[in-house]
Amino acid sequence: MSTPERLPCDIDELRRMFLFEKLDDDQLVWLCEHGHVERADLGWLIREGDDATCFYVLLEGEIALYRAVGGDDVEVSRTDQPGVYTGAWSAYLGDRVPQTYGGSTRVLTPSRFFVLSADDFATLMRDWFPMAVHLLEGLFFGQRNTQAAVGQRERLLALGSLSAGLTHELNNPAAAAVRATASLRERVSAMRHKLALIAEGPYDRETLGTLILLQDEALKRRSEAIEADALGVLESSDLEDRVTDWLDDHGVEQGWEVAPLLVAGGLDEGWLDKVAKKVTPDVVPGAVRWLAYTLETEQLMSEIEDATARVSTLVDAAKQYSQLDRAPFAPTDVHELLDATLVMLQKKTGEVRVVKAYDRSIAPVPMYAAEMNQVWTNLIVNALQAMHGQGTLTLTTRRVEDWAEVEVADTGPGIDPGIRDRIFEPFFTTKAVGEGTGLGLDISWRIVVRKHHGDLQVTSEPGDTRFTVRLPYDPPPVPGAEG
Repeated sequence: MSTPERLPCDIDELRRMFLFEKLDDDQLVWLCEHGHVERADLGWLIREGDDATCFYVLLEGEIALYRAVGGDDVEVSRTDQPGVYTGAWSAYLGDRVPQTYGGSTRVLTPSRFFVLSADDFATLMRDWFPMAVHLLEGLFFGQRNTQAAVGQRERLLALGSLSAGLTHELNNPAAAAVRATASLRERVSAMRHKLALIAEGPYDRETLGTLILLQDEALKRRSEAIEADALGVLESSDLEDRVTDWLDDHGVEQGWEVAPLLVAGGLDEGWLDKVAKKVTPDVVPGAVRWLAYTLETEQLMSEIEDATARVSTLVDAAKQYSQLDRAPFAPTDVHELLDATLVMLQKKTGEVRVVKAYDRSIAPVPMYAAEMNQVWTNLIVNALQAMHGQGTLTLTTRRVEDWAEVEVADTGPGIDPGIRDRIFEPFFTTKAVGEGTGLGLDISWRIVVRKHHGDLQVTSEPGDTRFTVRLPYDPPPVPGAEG
């Protein structure tokens, strides 16, 4: 835009502006002495982020106000109302806040402005309206501090919820491992007793060799049975009954206790007939029980292995979620973050069906991973709460030109159109008192848009609500934006 043309200041024209209509003549004269009127052609008047040097009041013309979103200038309003103002309106707060323009203003038609320097505007506010300045300062900083405090509480509440869920998830496999270890100790003790009986019993070298071969074959059958997993509940129950009858016929006491172990290991009455043919009748009961102990011991060791692997998986997910070993801003596989968040929220998932429509070919995205995990948590928790434990949660990833997109979709009732434009406002919530602070989506928006120069959009209708996060692959430098 060309250099603005300066024009004479008219006190009567200023008096007609709603902003100045209560000022006396001396104050209006002061304004004209310290300020000036300038004409501006079409183009940018001020740009967001530039040093705030002037306070502008529209006298004539039309302007549009913009905010930067994801590297784009998004129009938020336009007006031709004389008296509207823009520019260094927070100059009276001094160096306690960054003195930069908080948005951009574009001149849409040739316009005239009354212009006051930021220093003169600050002097005007402090000298003419000292009480108002104190009230505005209290409101500004009080709201900012309250928002920060409540935002911190929102994060702590989320952390507490996740910690409770993680503790619950860790407790289950840990308790299973403890139970399995106790049972394994009993079985090993029983097997030691069996060894003593074998040493004293009718087991020659050939019979012992046969038992060892049968033991190896039984373990192989168990592995194949687990992999096949072909038996249904009814078939398994019928097979246990037949094996119990076989055990009773061959003198195995309390066969009903042994039968489930043999069936779970893939052994049926046909395989047991082969055992009976390879050893003498007096050895069959001991041999069968020995095989049952072997299978049960293997089962208990598998349970311990599964439980400890589950604990390891949860610990890895917690580490991934917290990003303790990551640089603050670095290219990151978004799928790892989403999966870690799902693990941390597993207790909340309930009966909701989770669908991962991932495009794993997309490249890692530059981001503050720990803070983006907070975004995924907020969006996923909101989706789960909307569905009340029933429905489908779909996480979709894709690349669109120079952007990575992550979509969180749910099949809940949708967002009321009347409040859809307000859901990103701070402290706005539809939840009952005590159930939410109304900052989850506001925090998410600030992390995505302000800190990552991305975009966060929502579309919603009954049965299909979608929050779409867009992150740039080539973001501009982000100088410590608020998160």
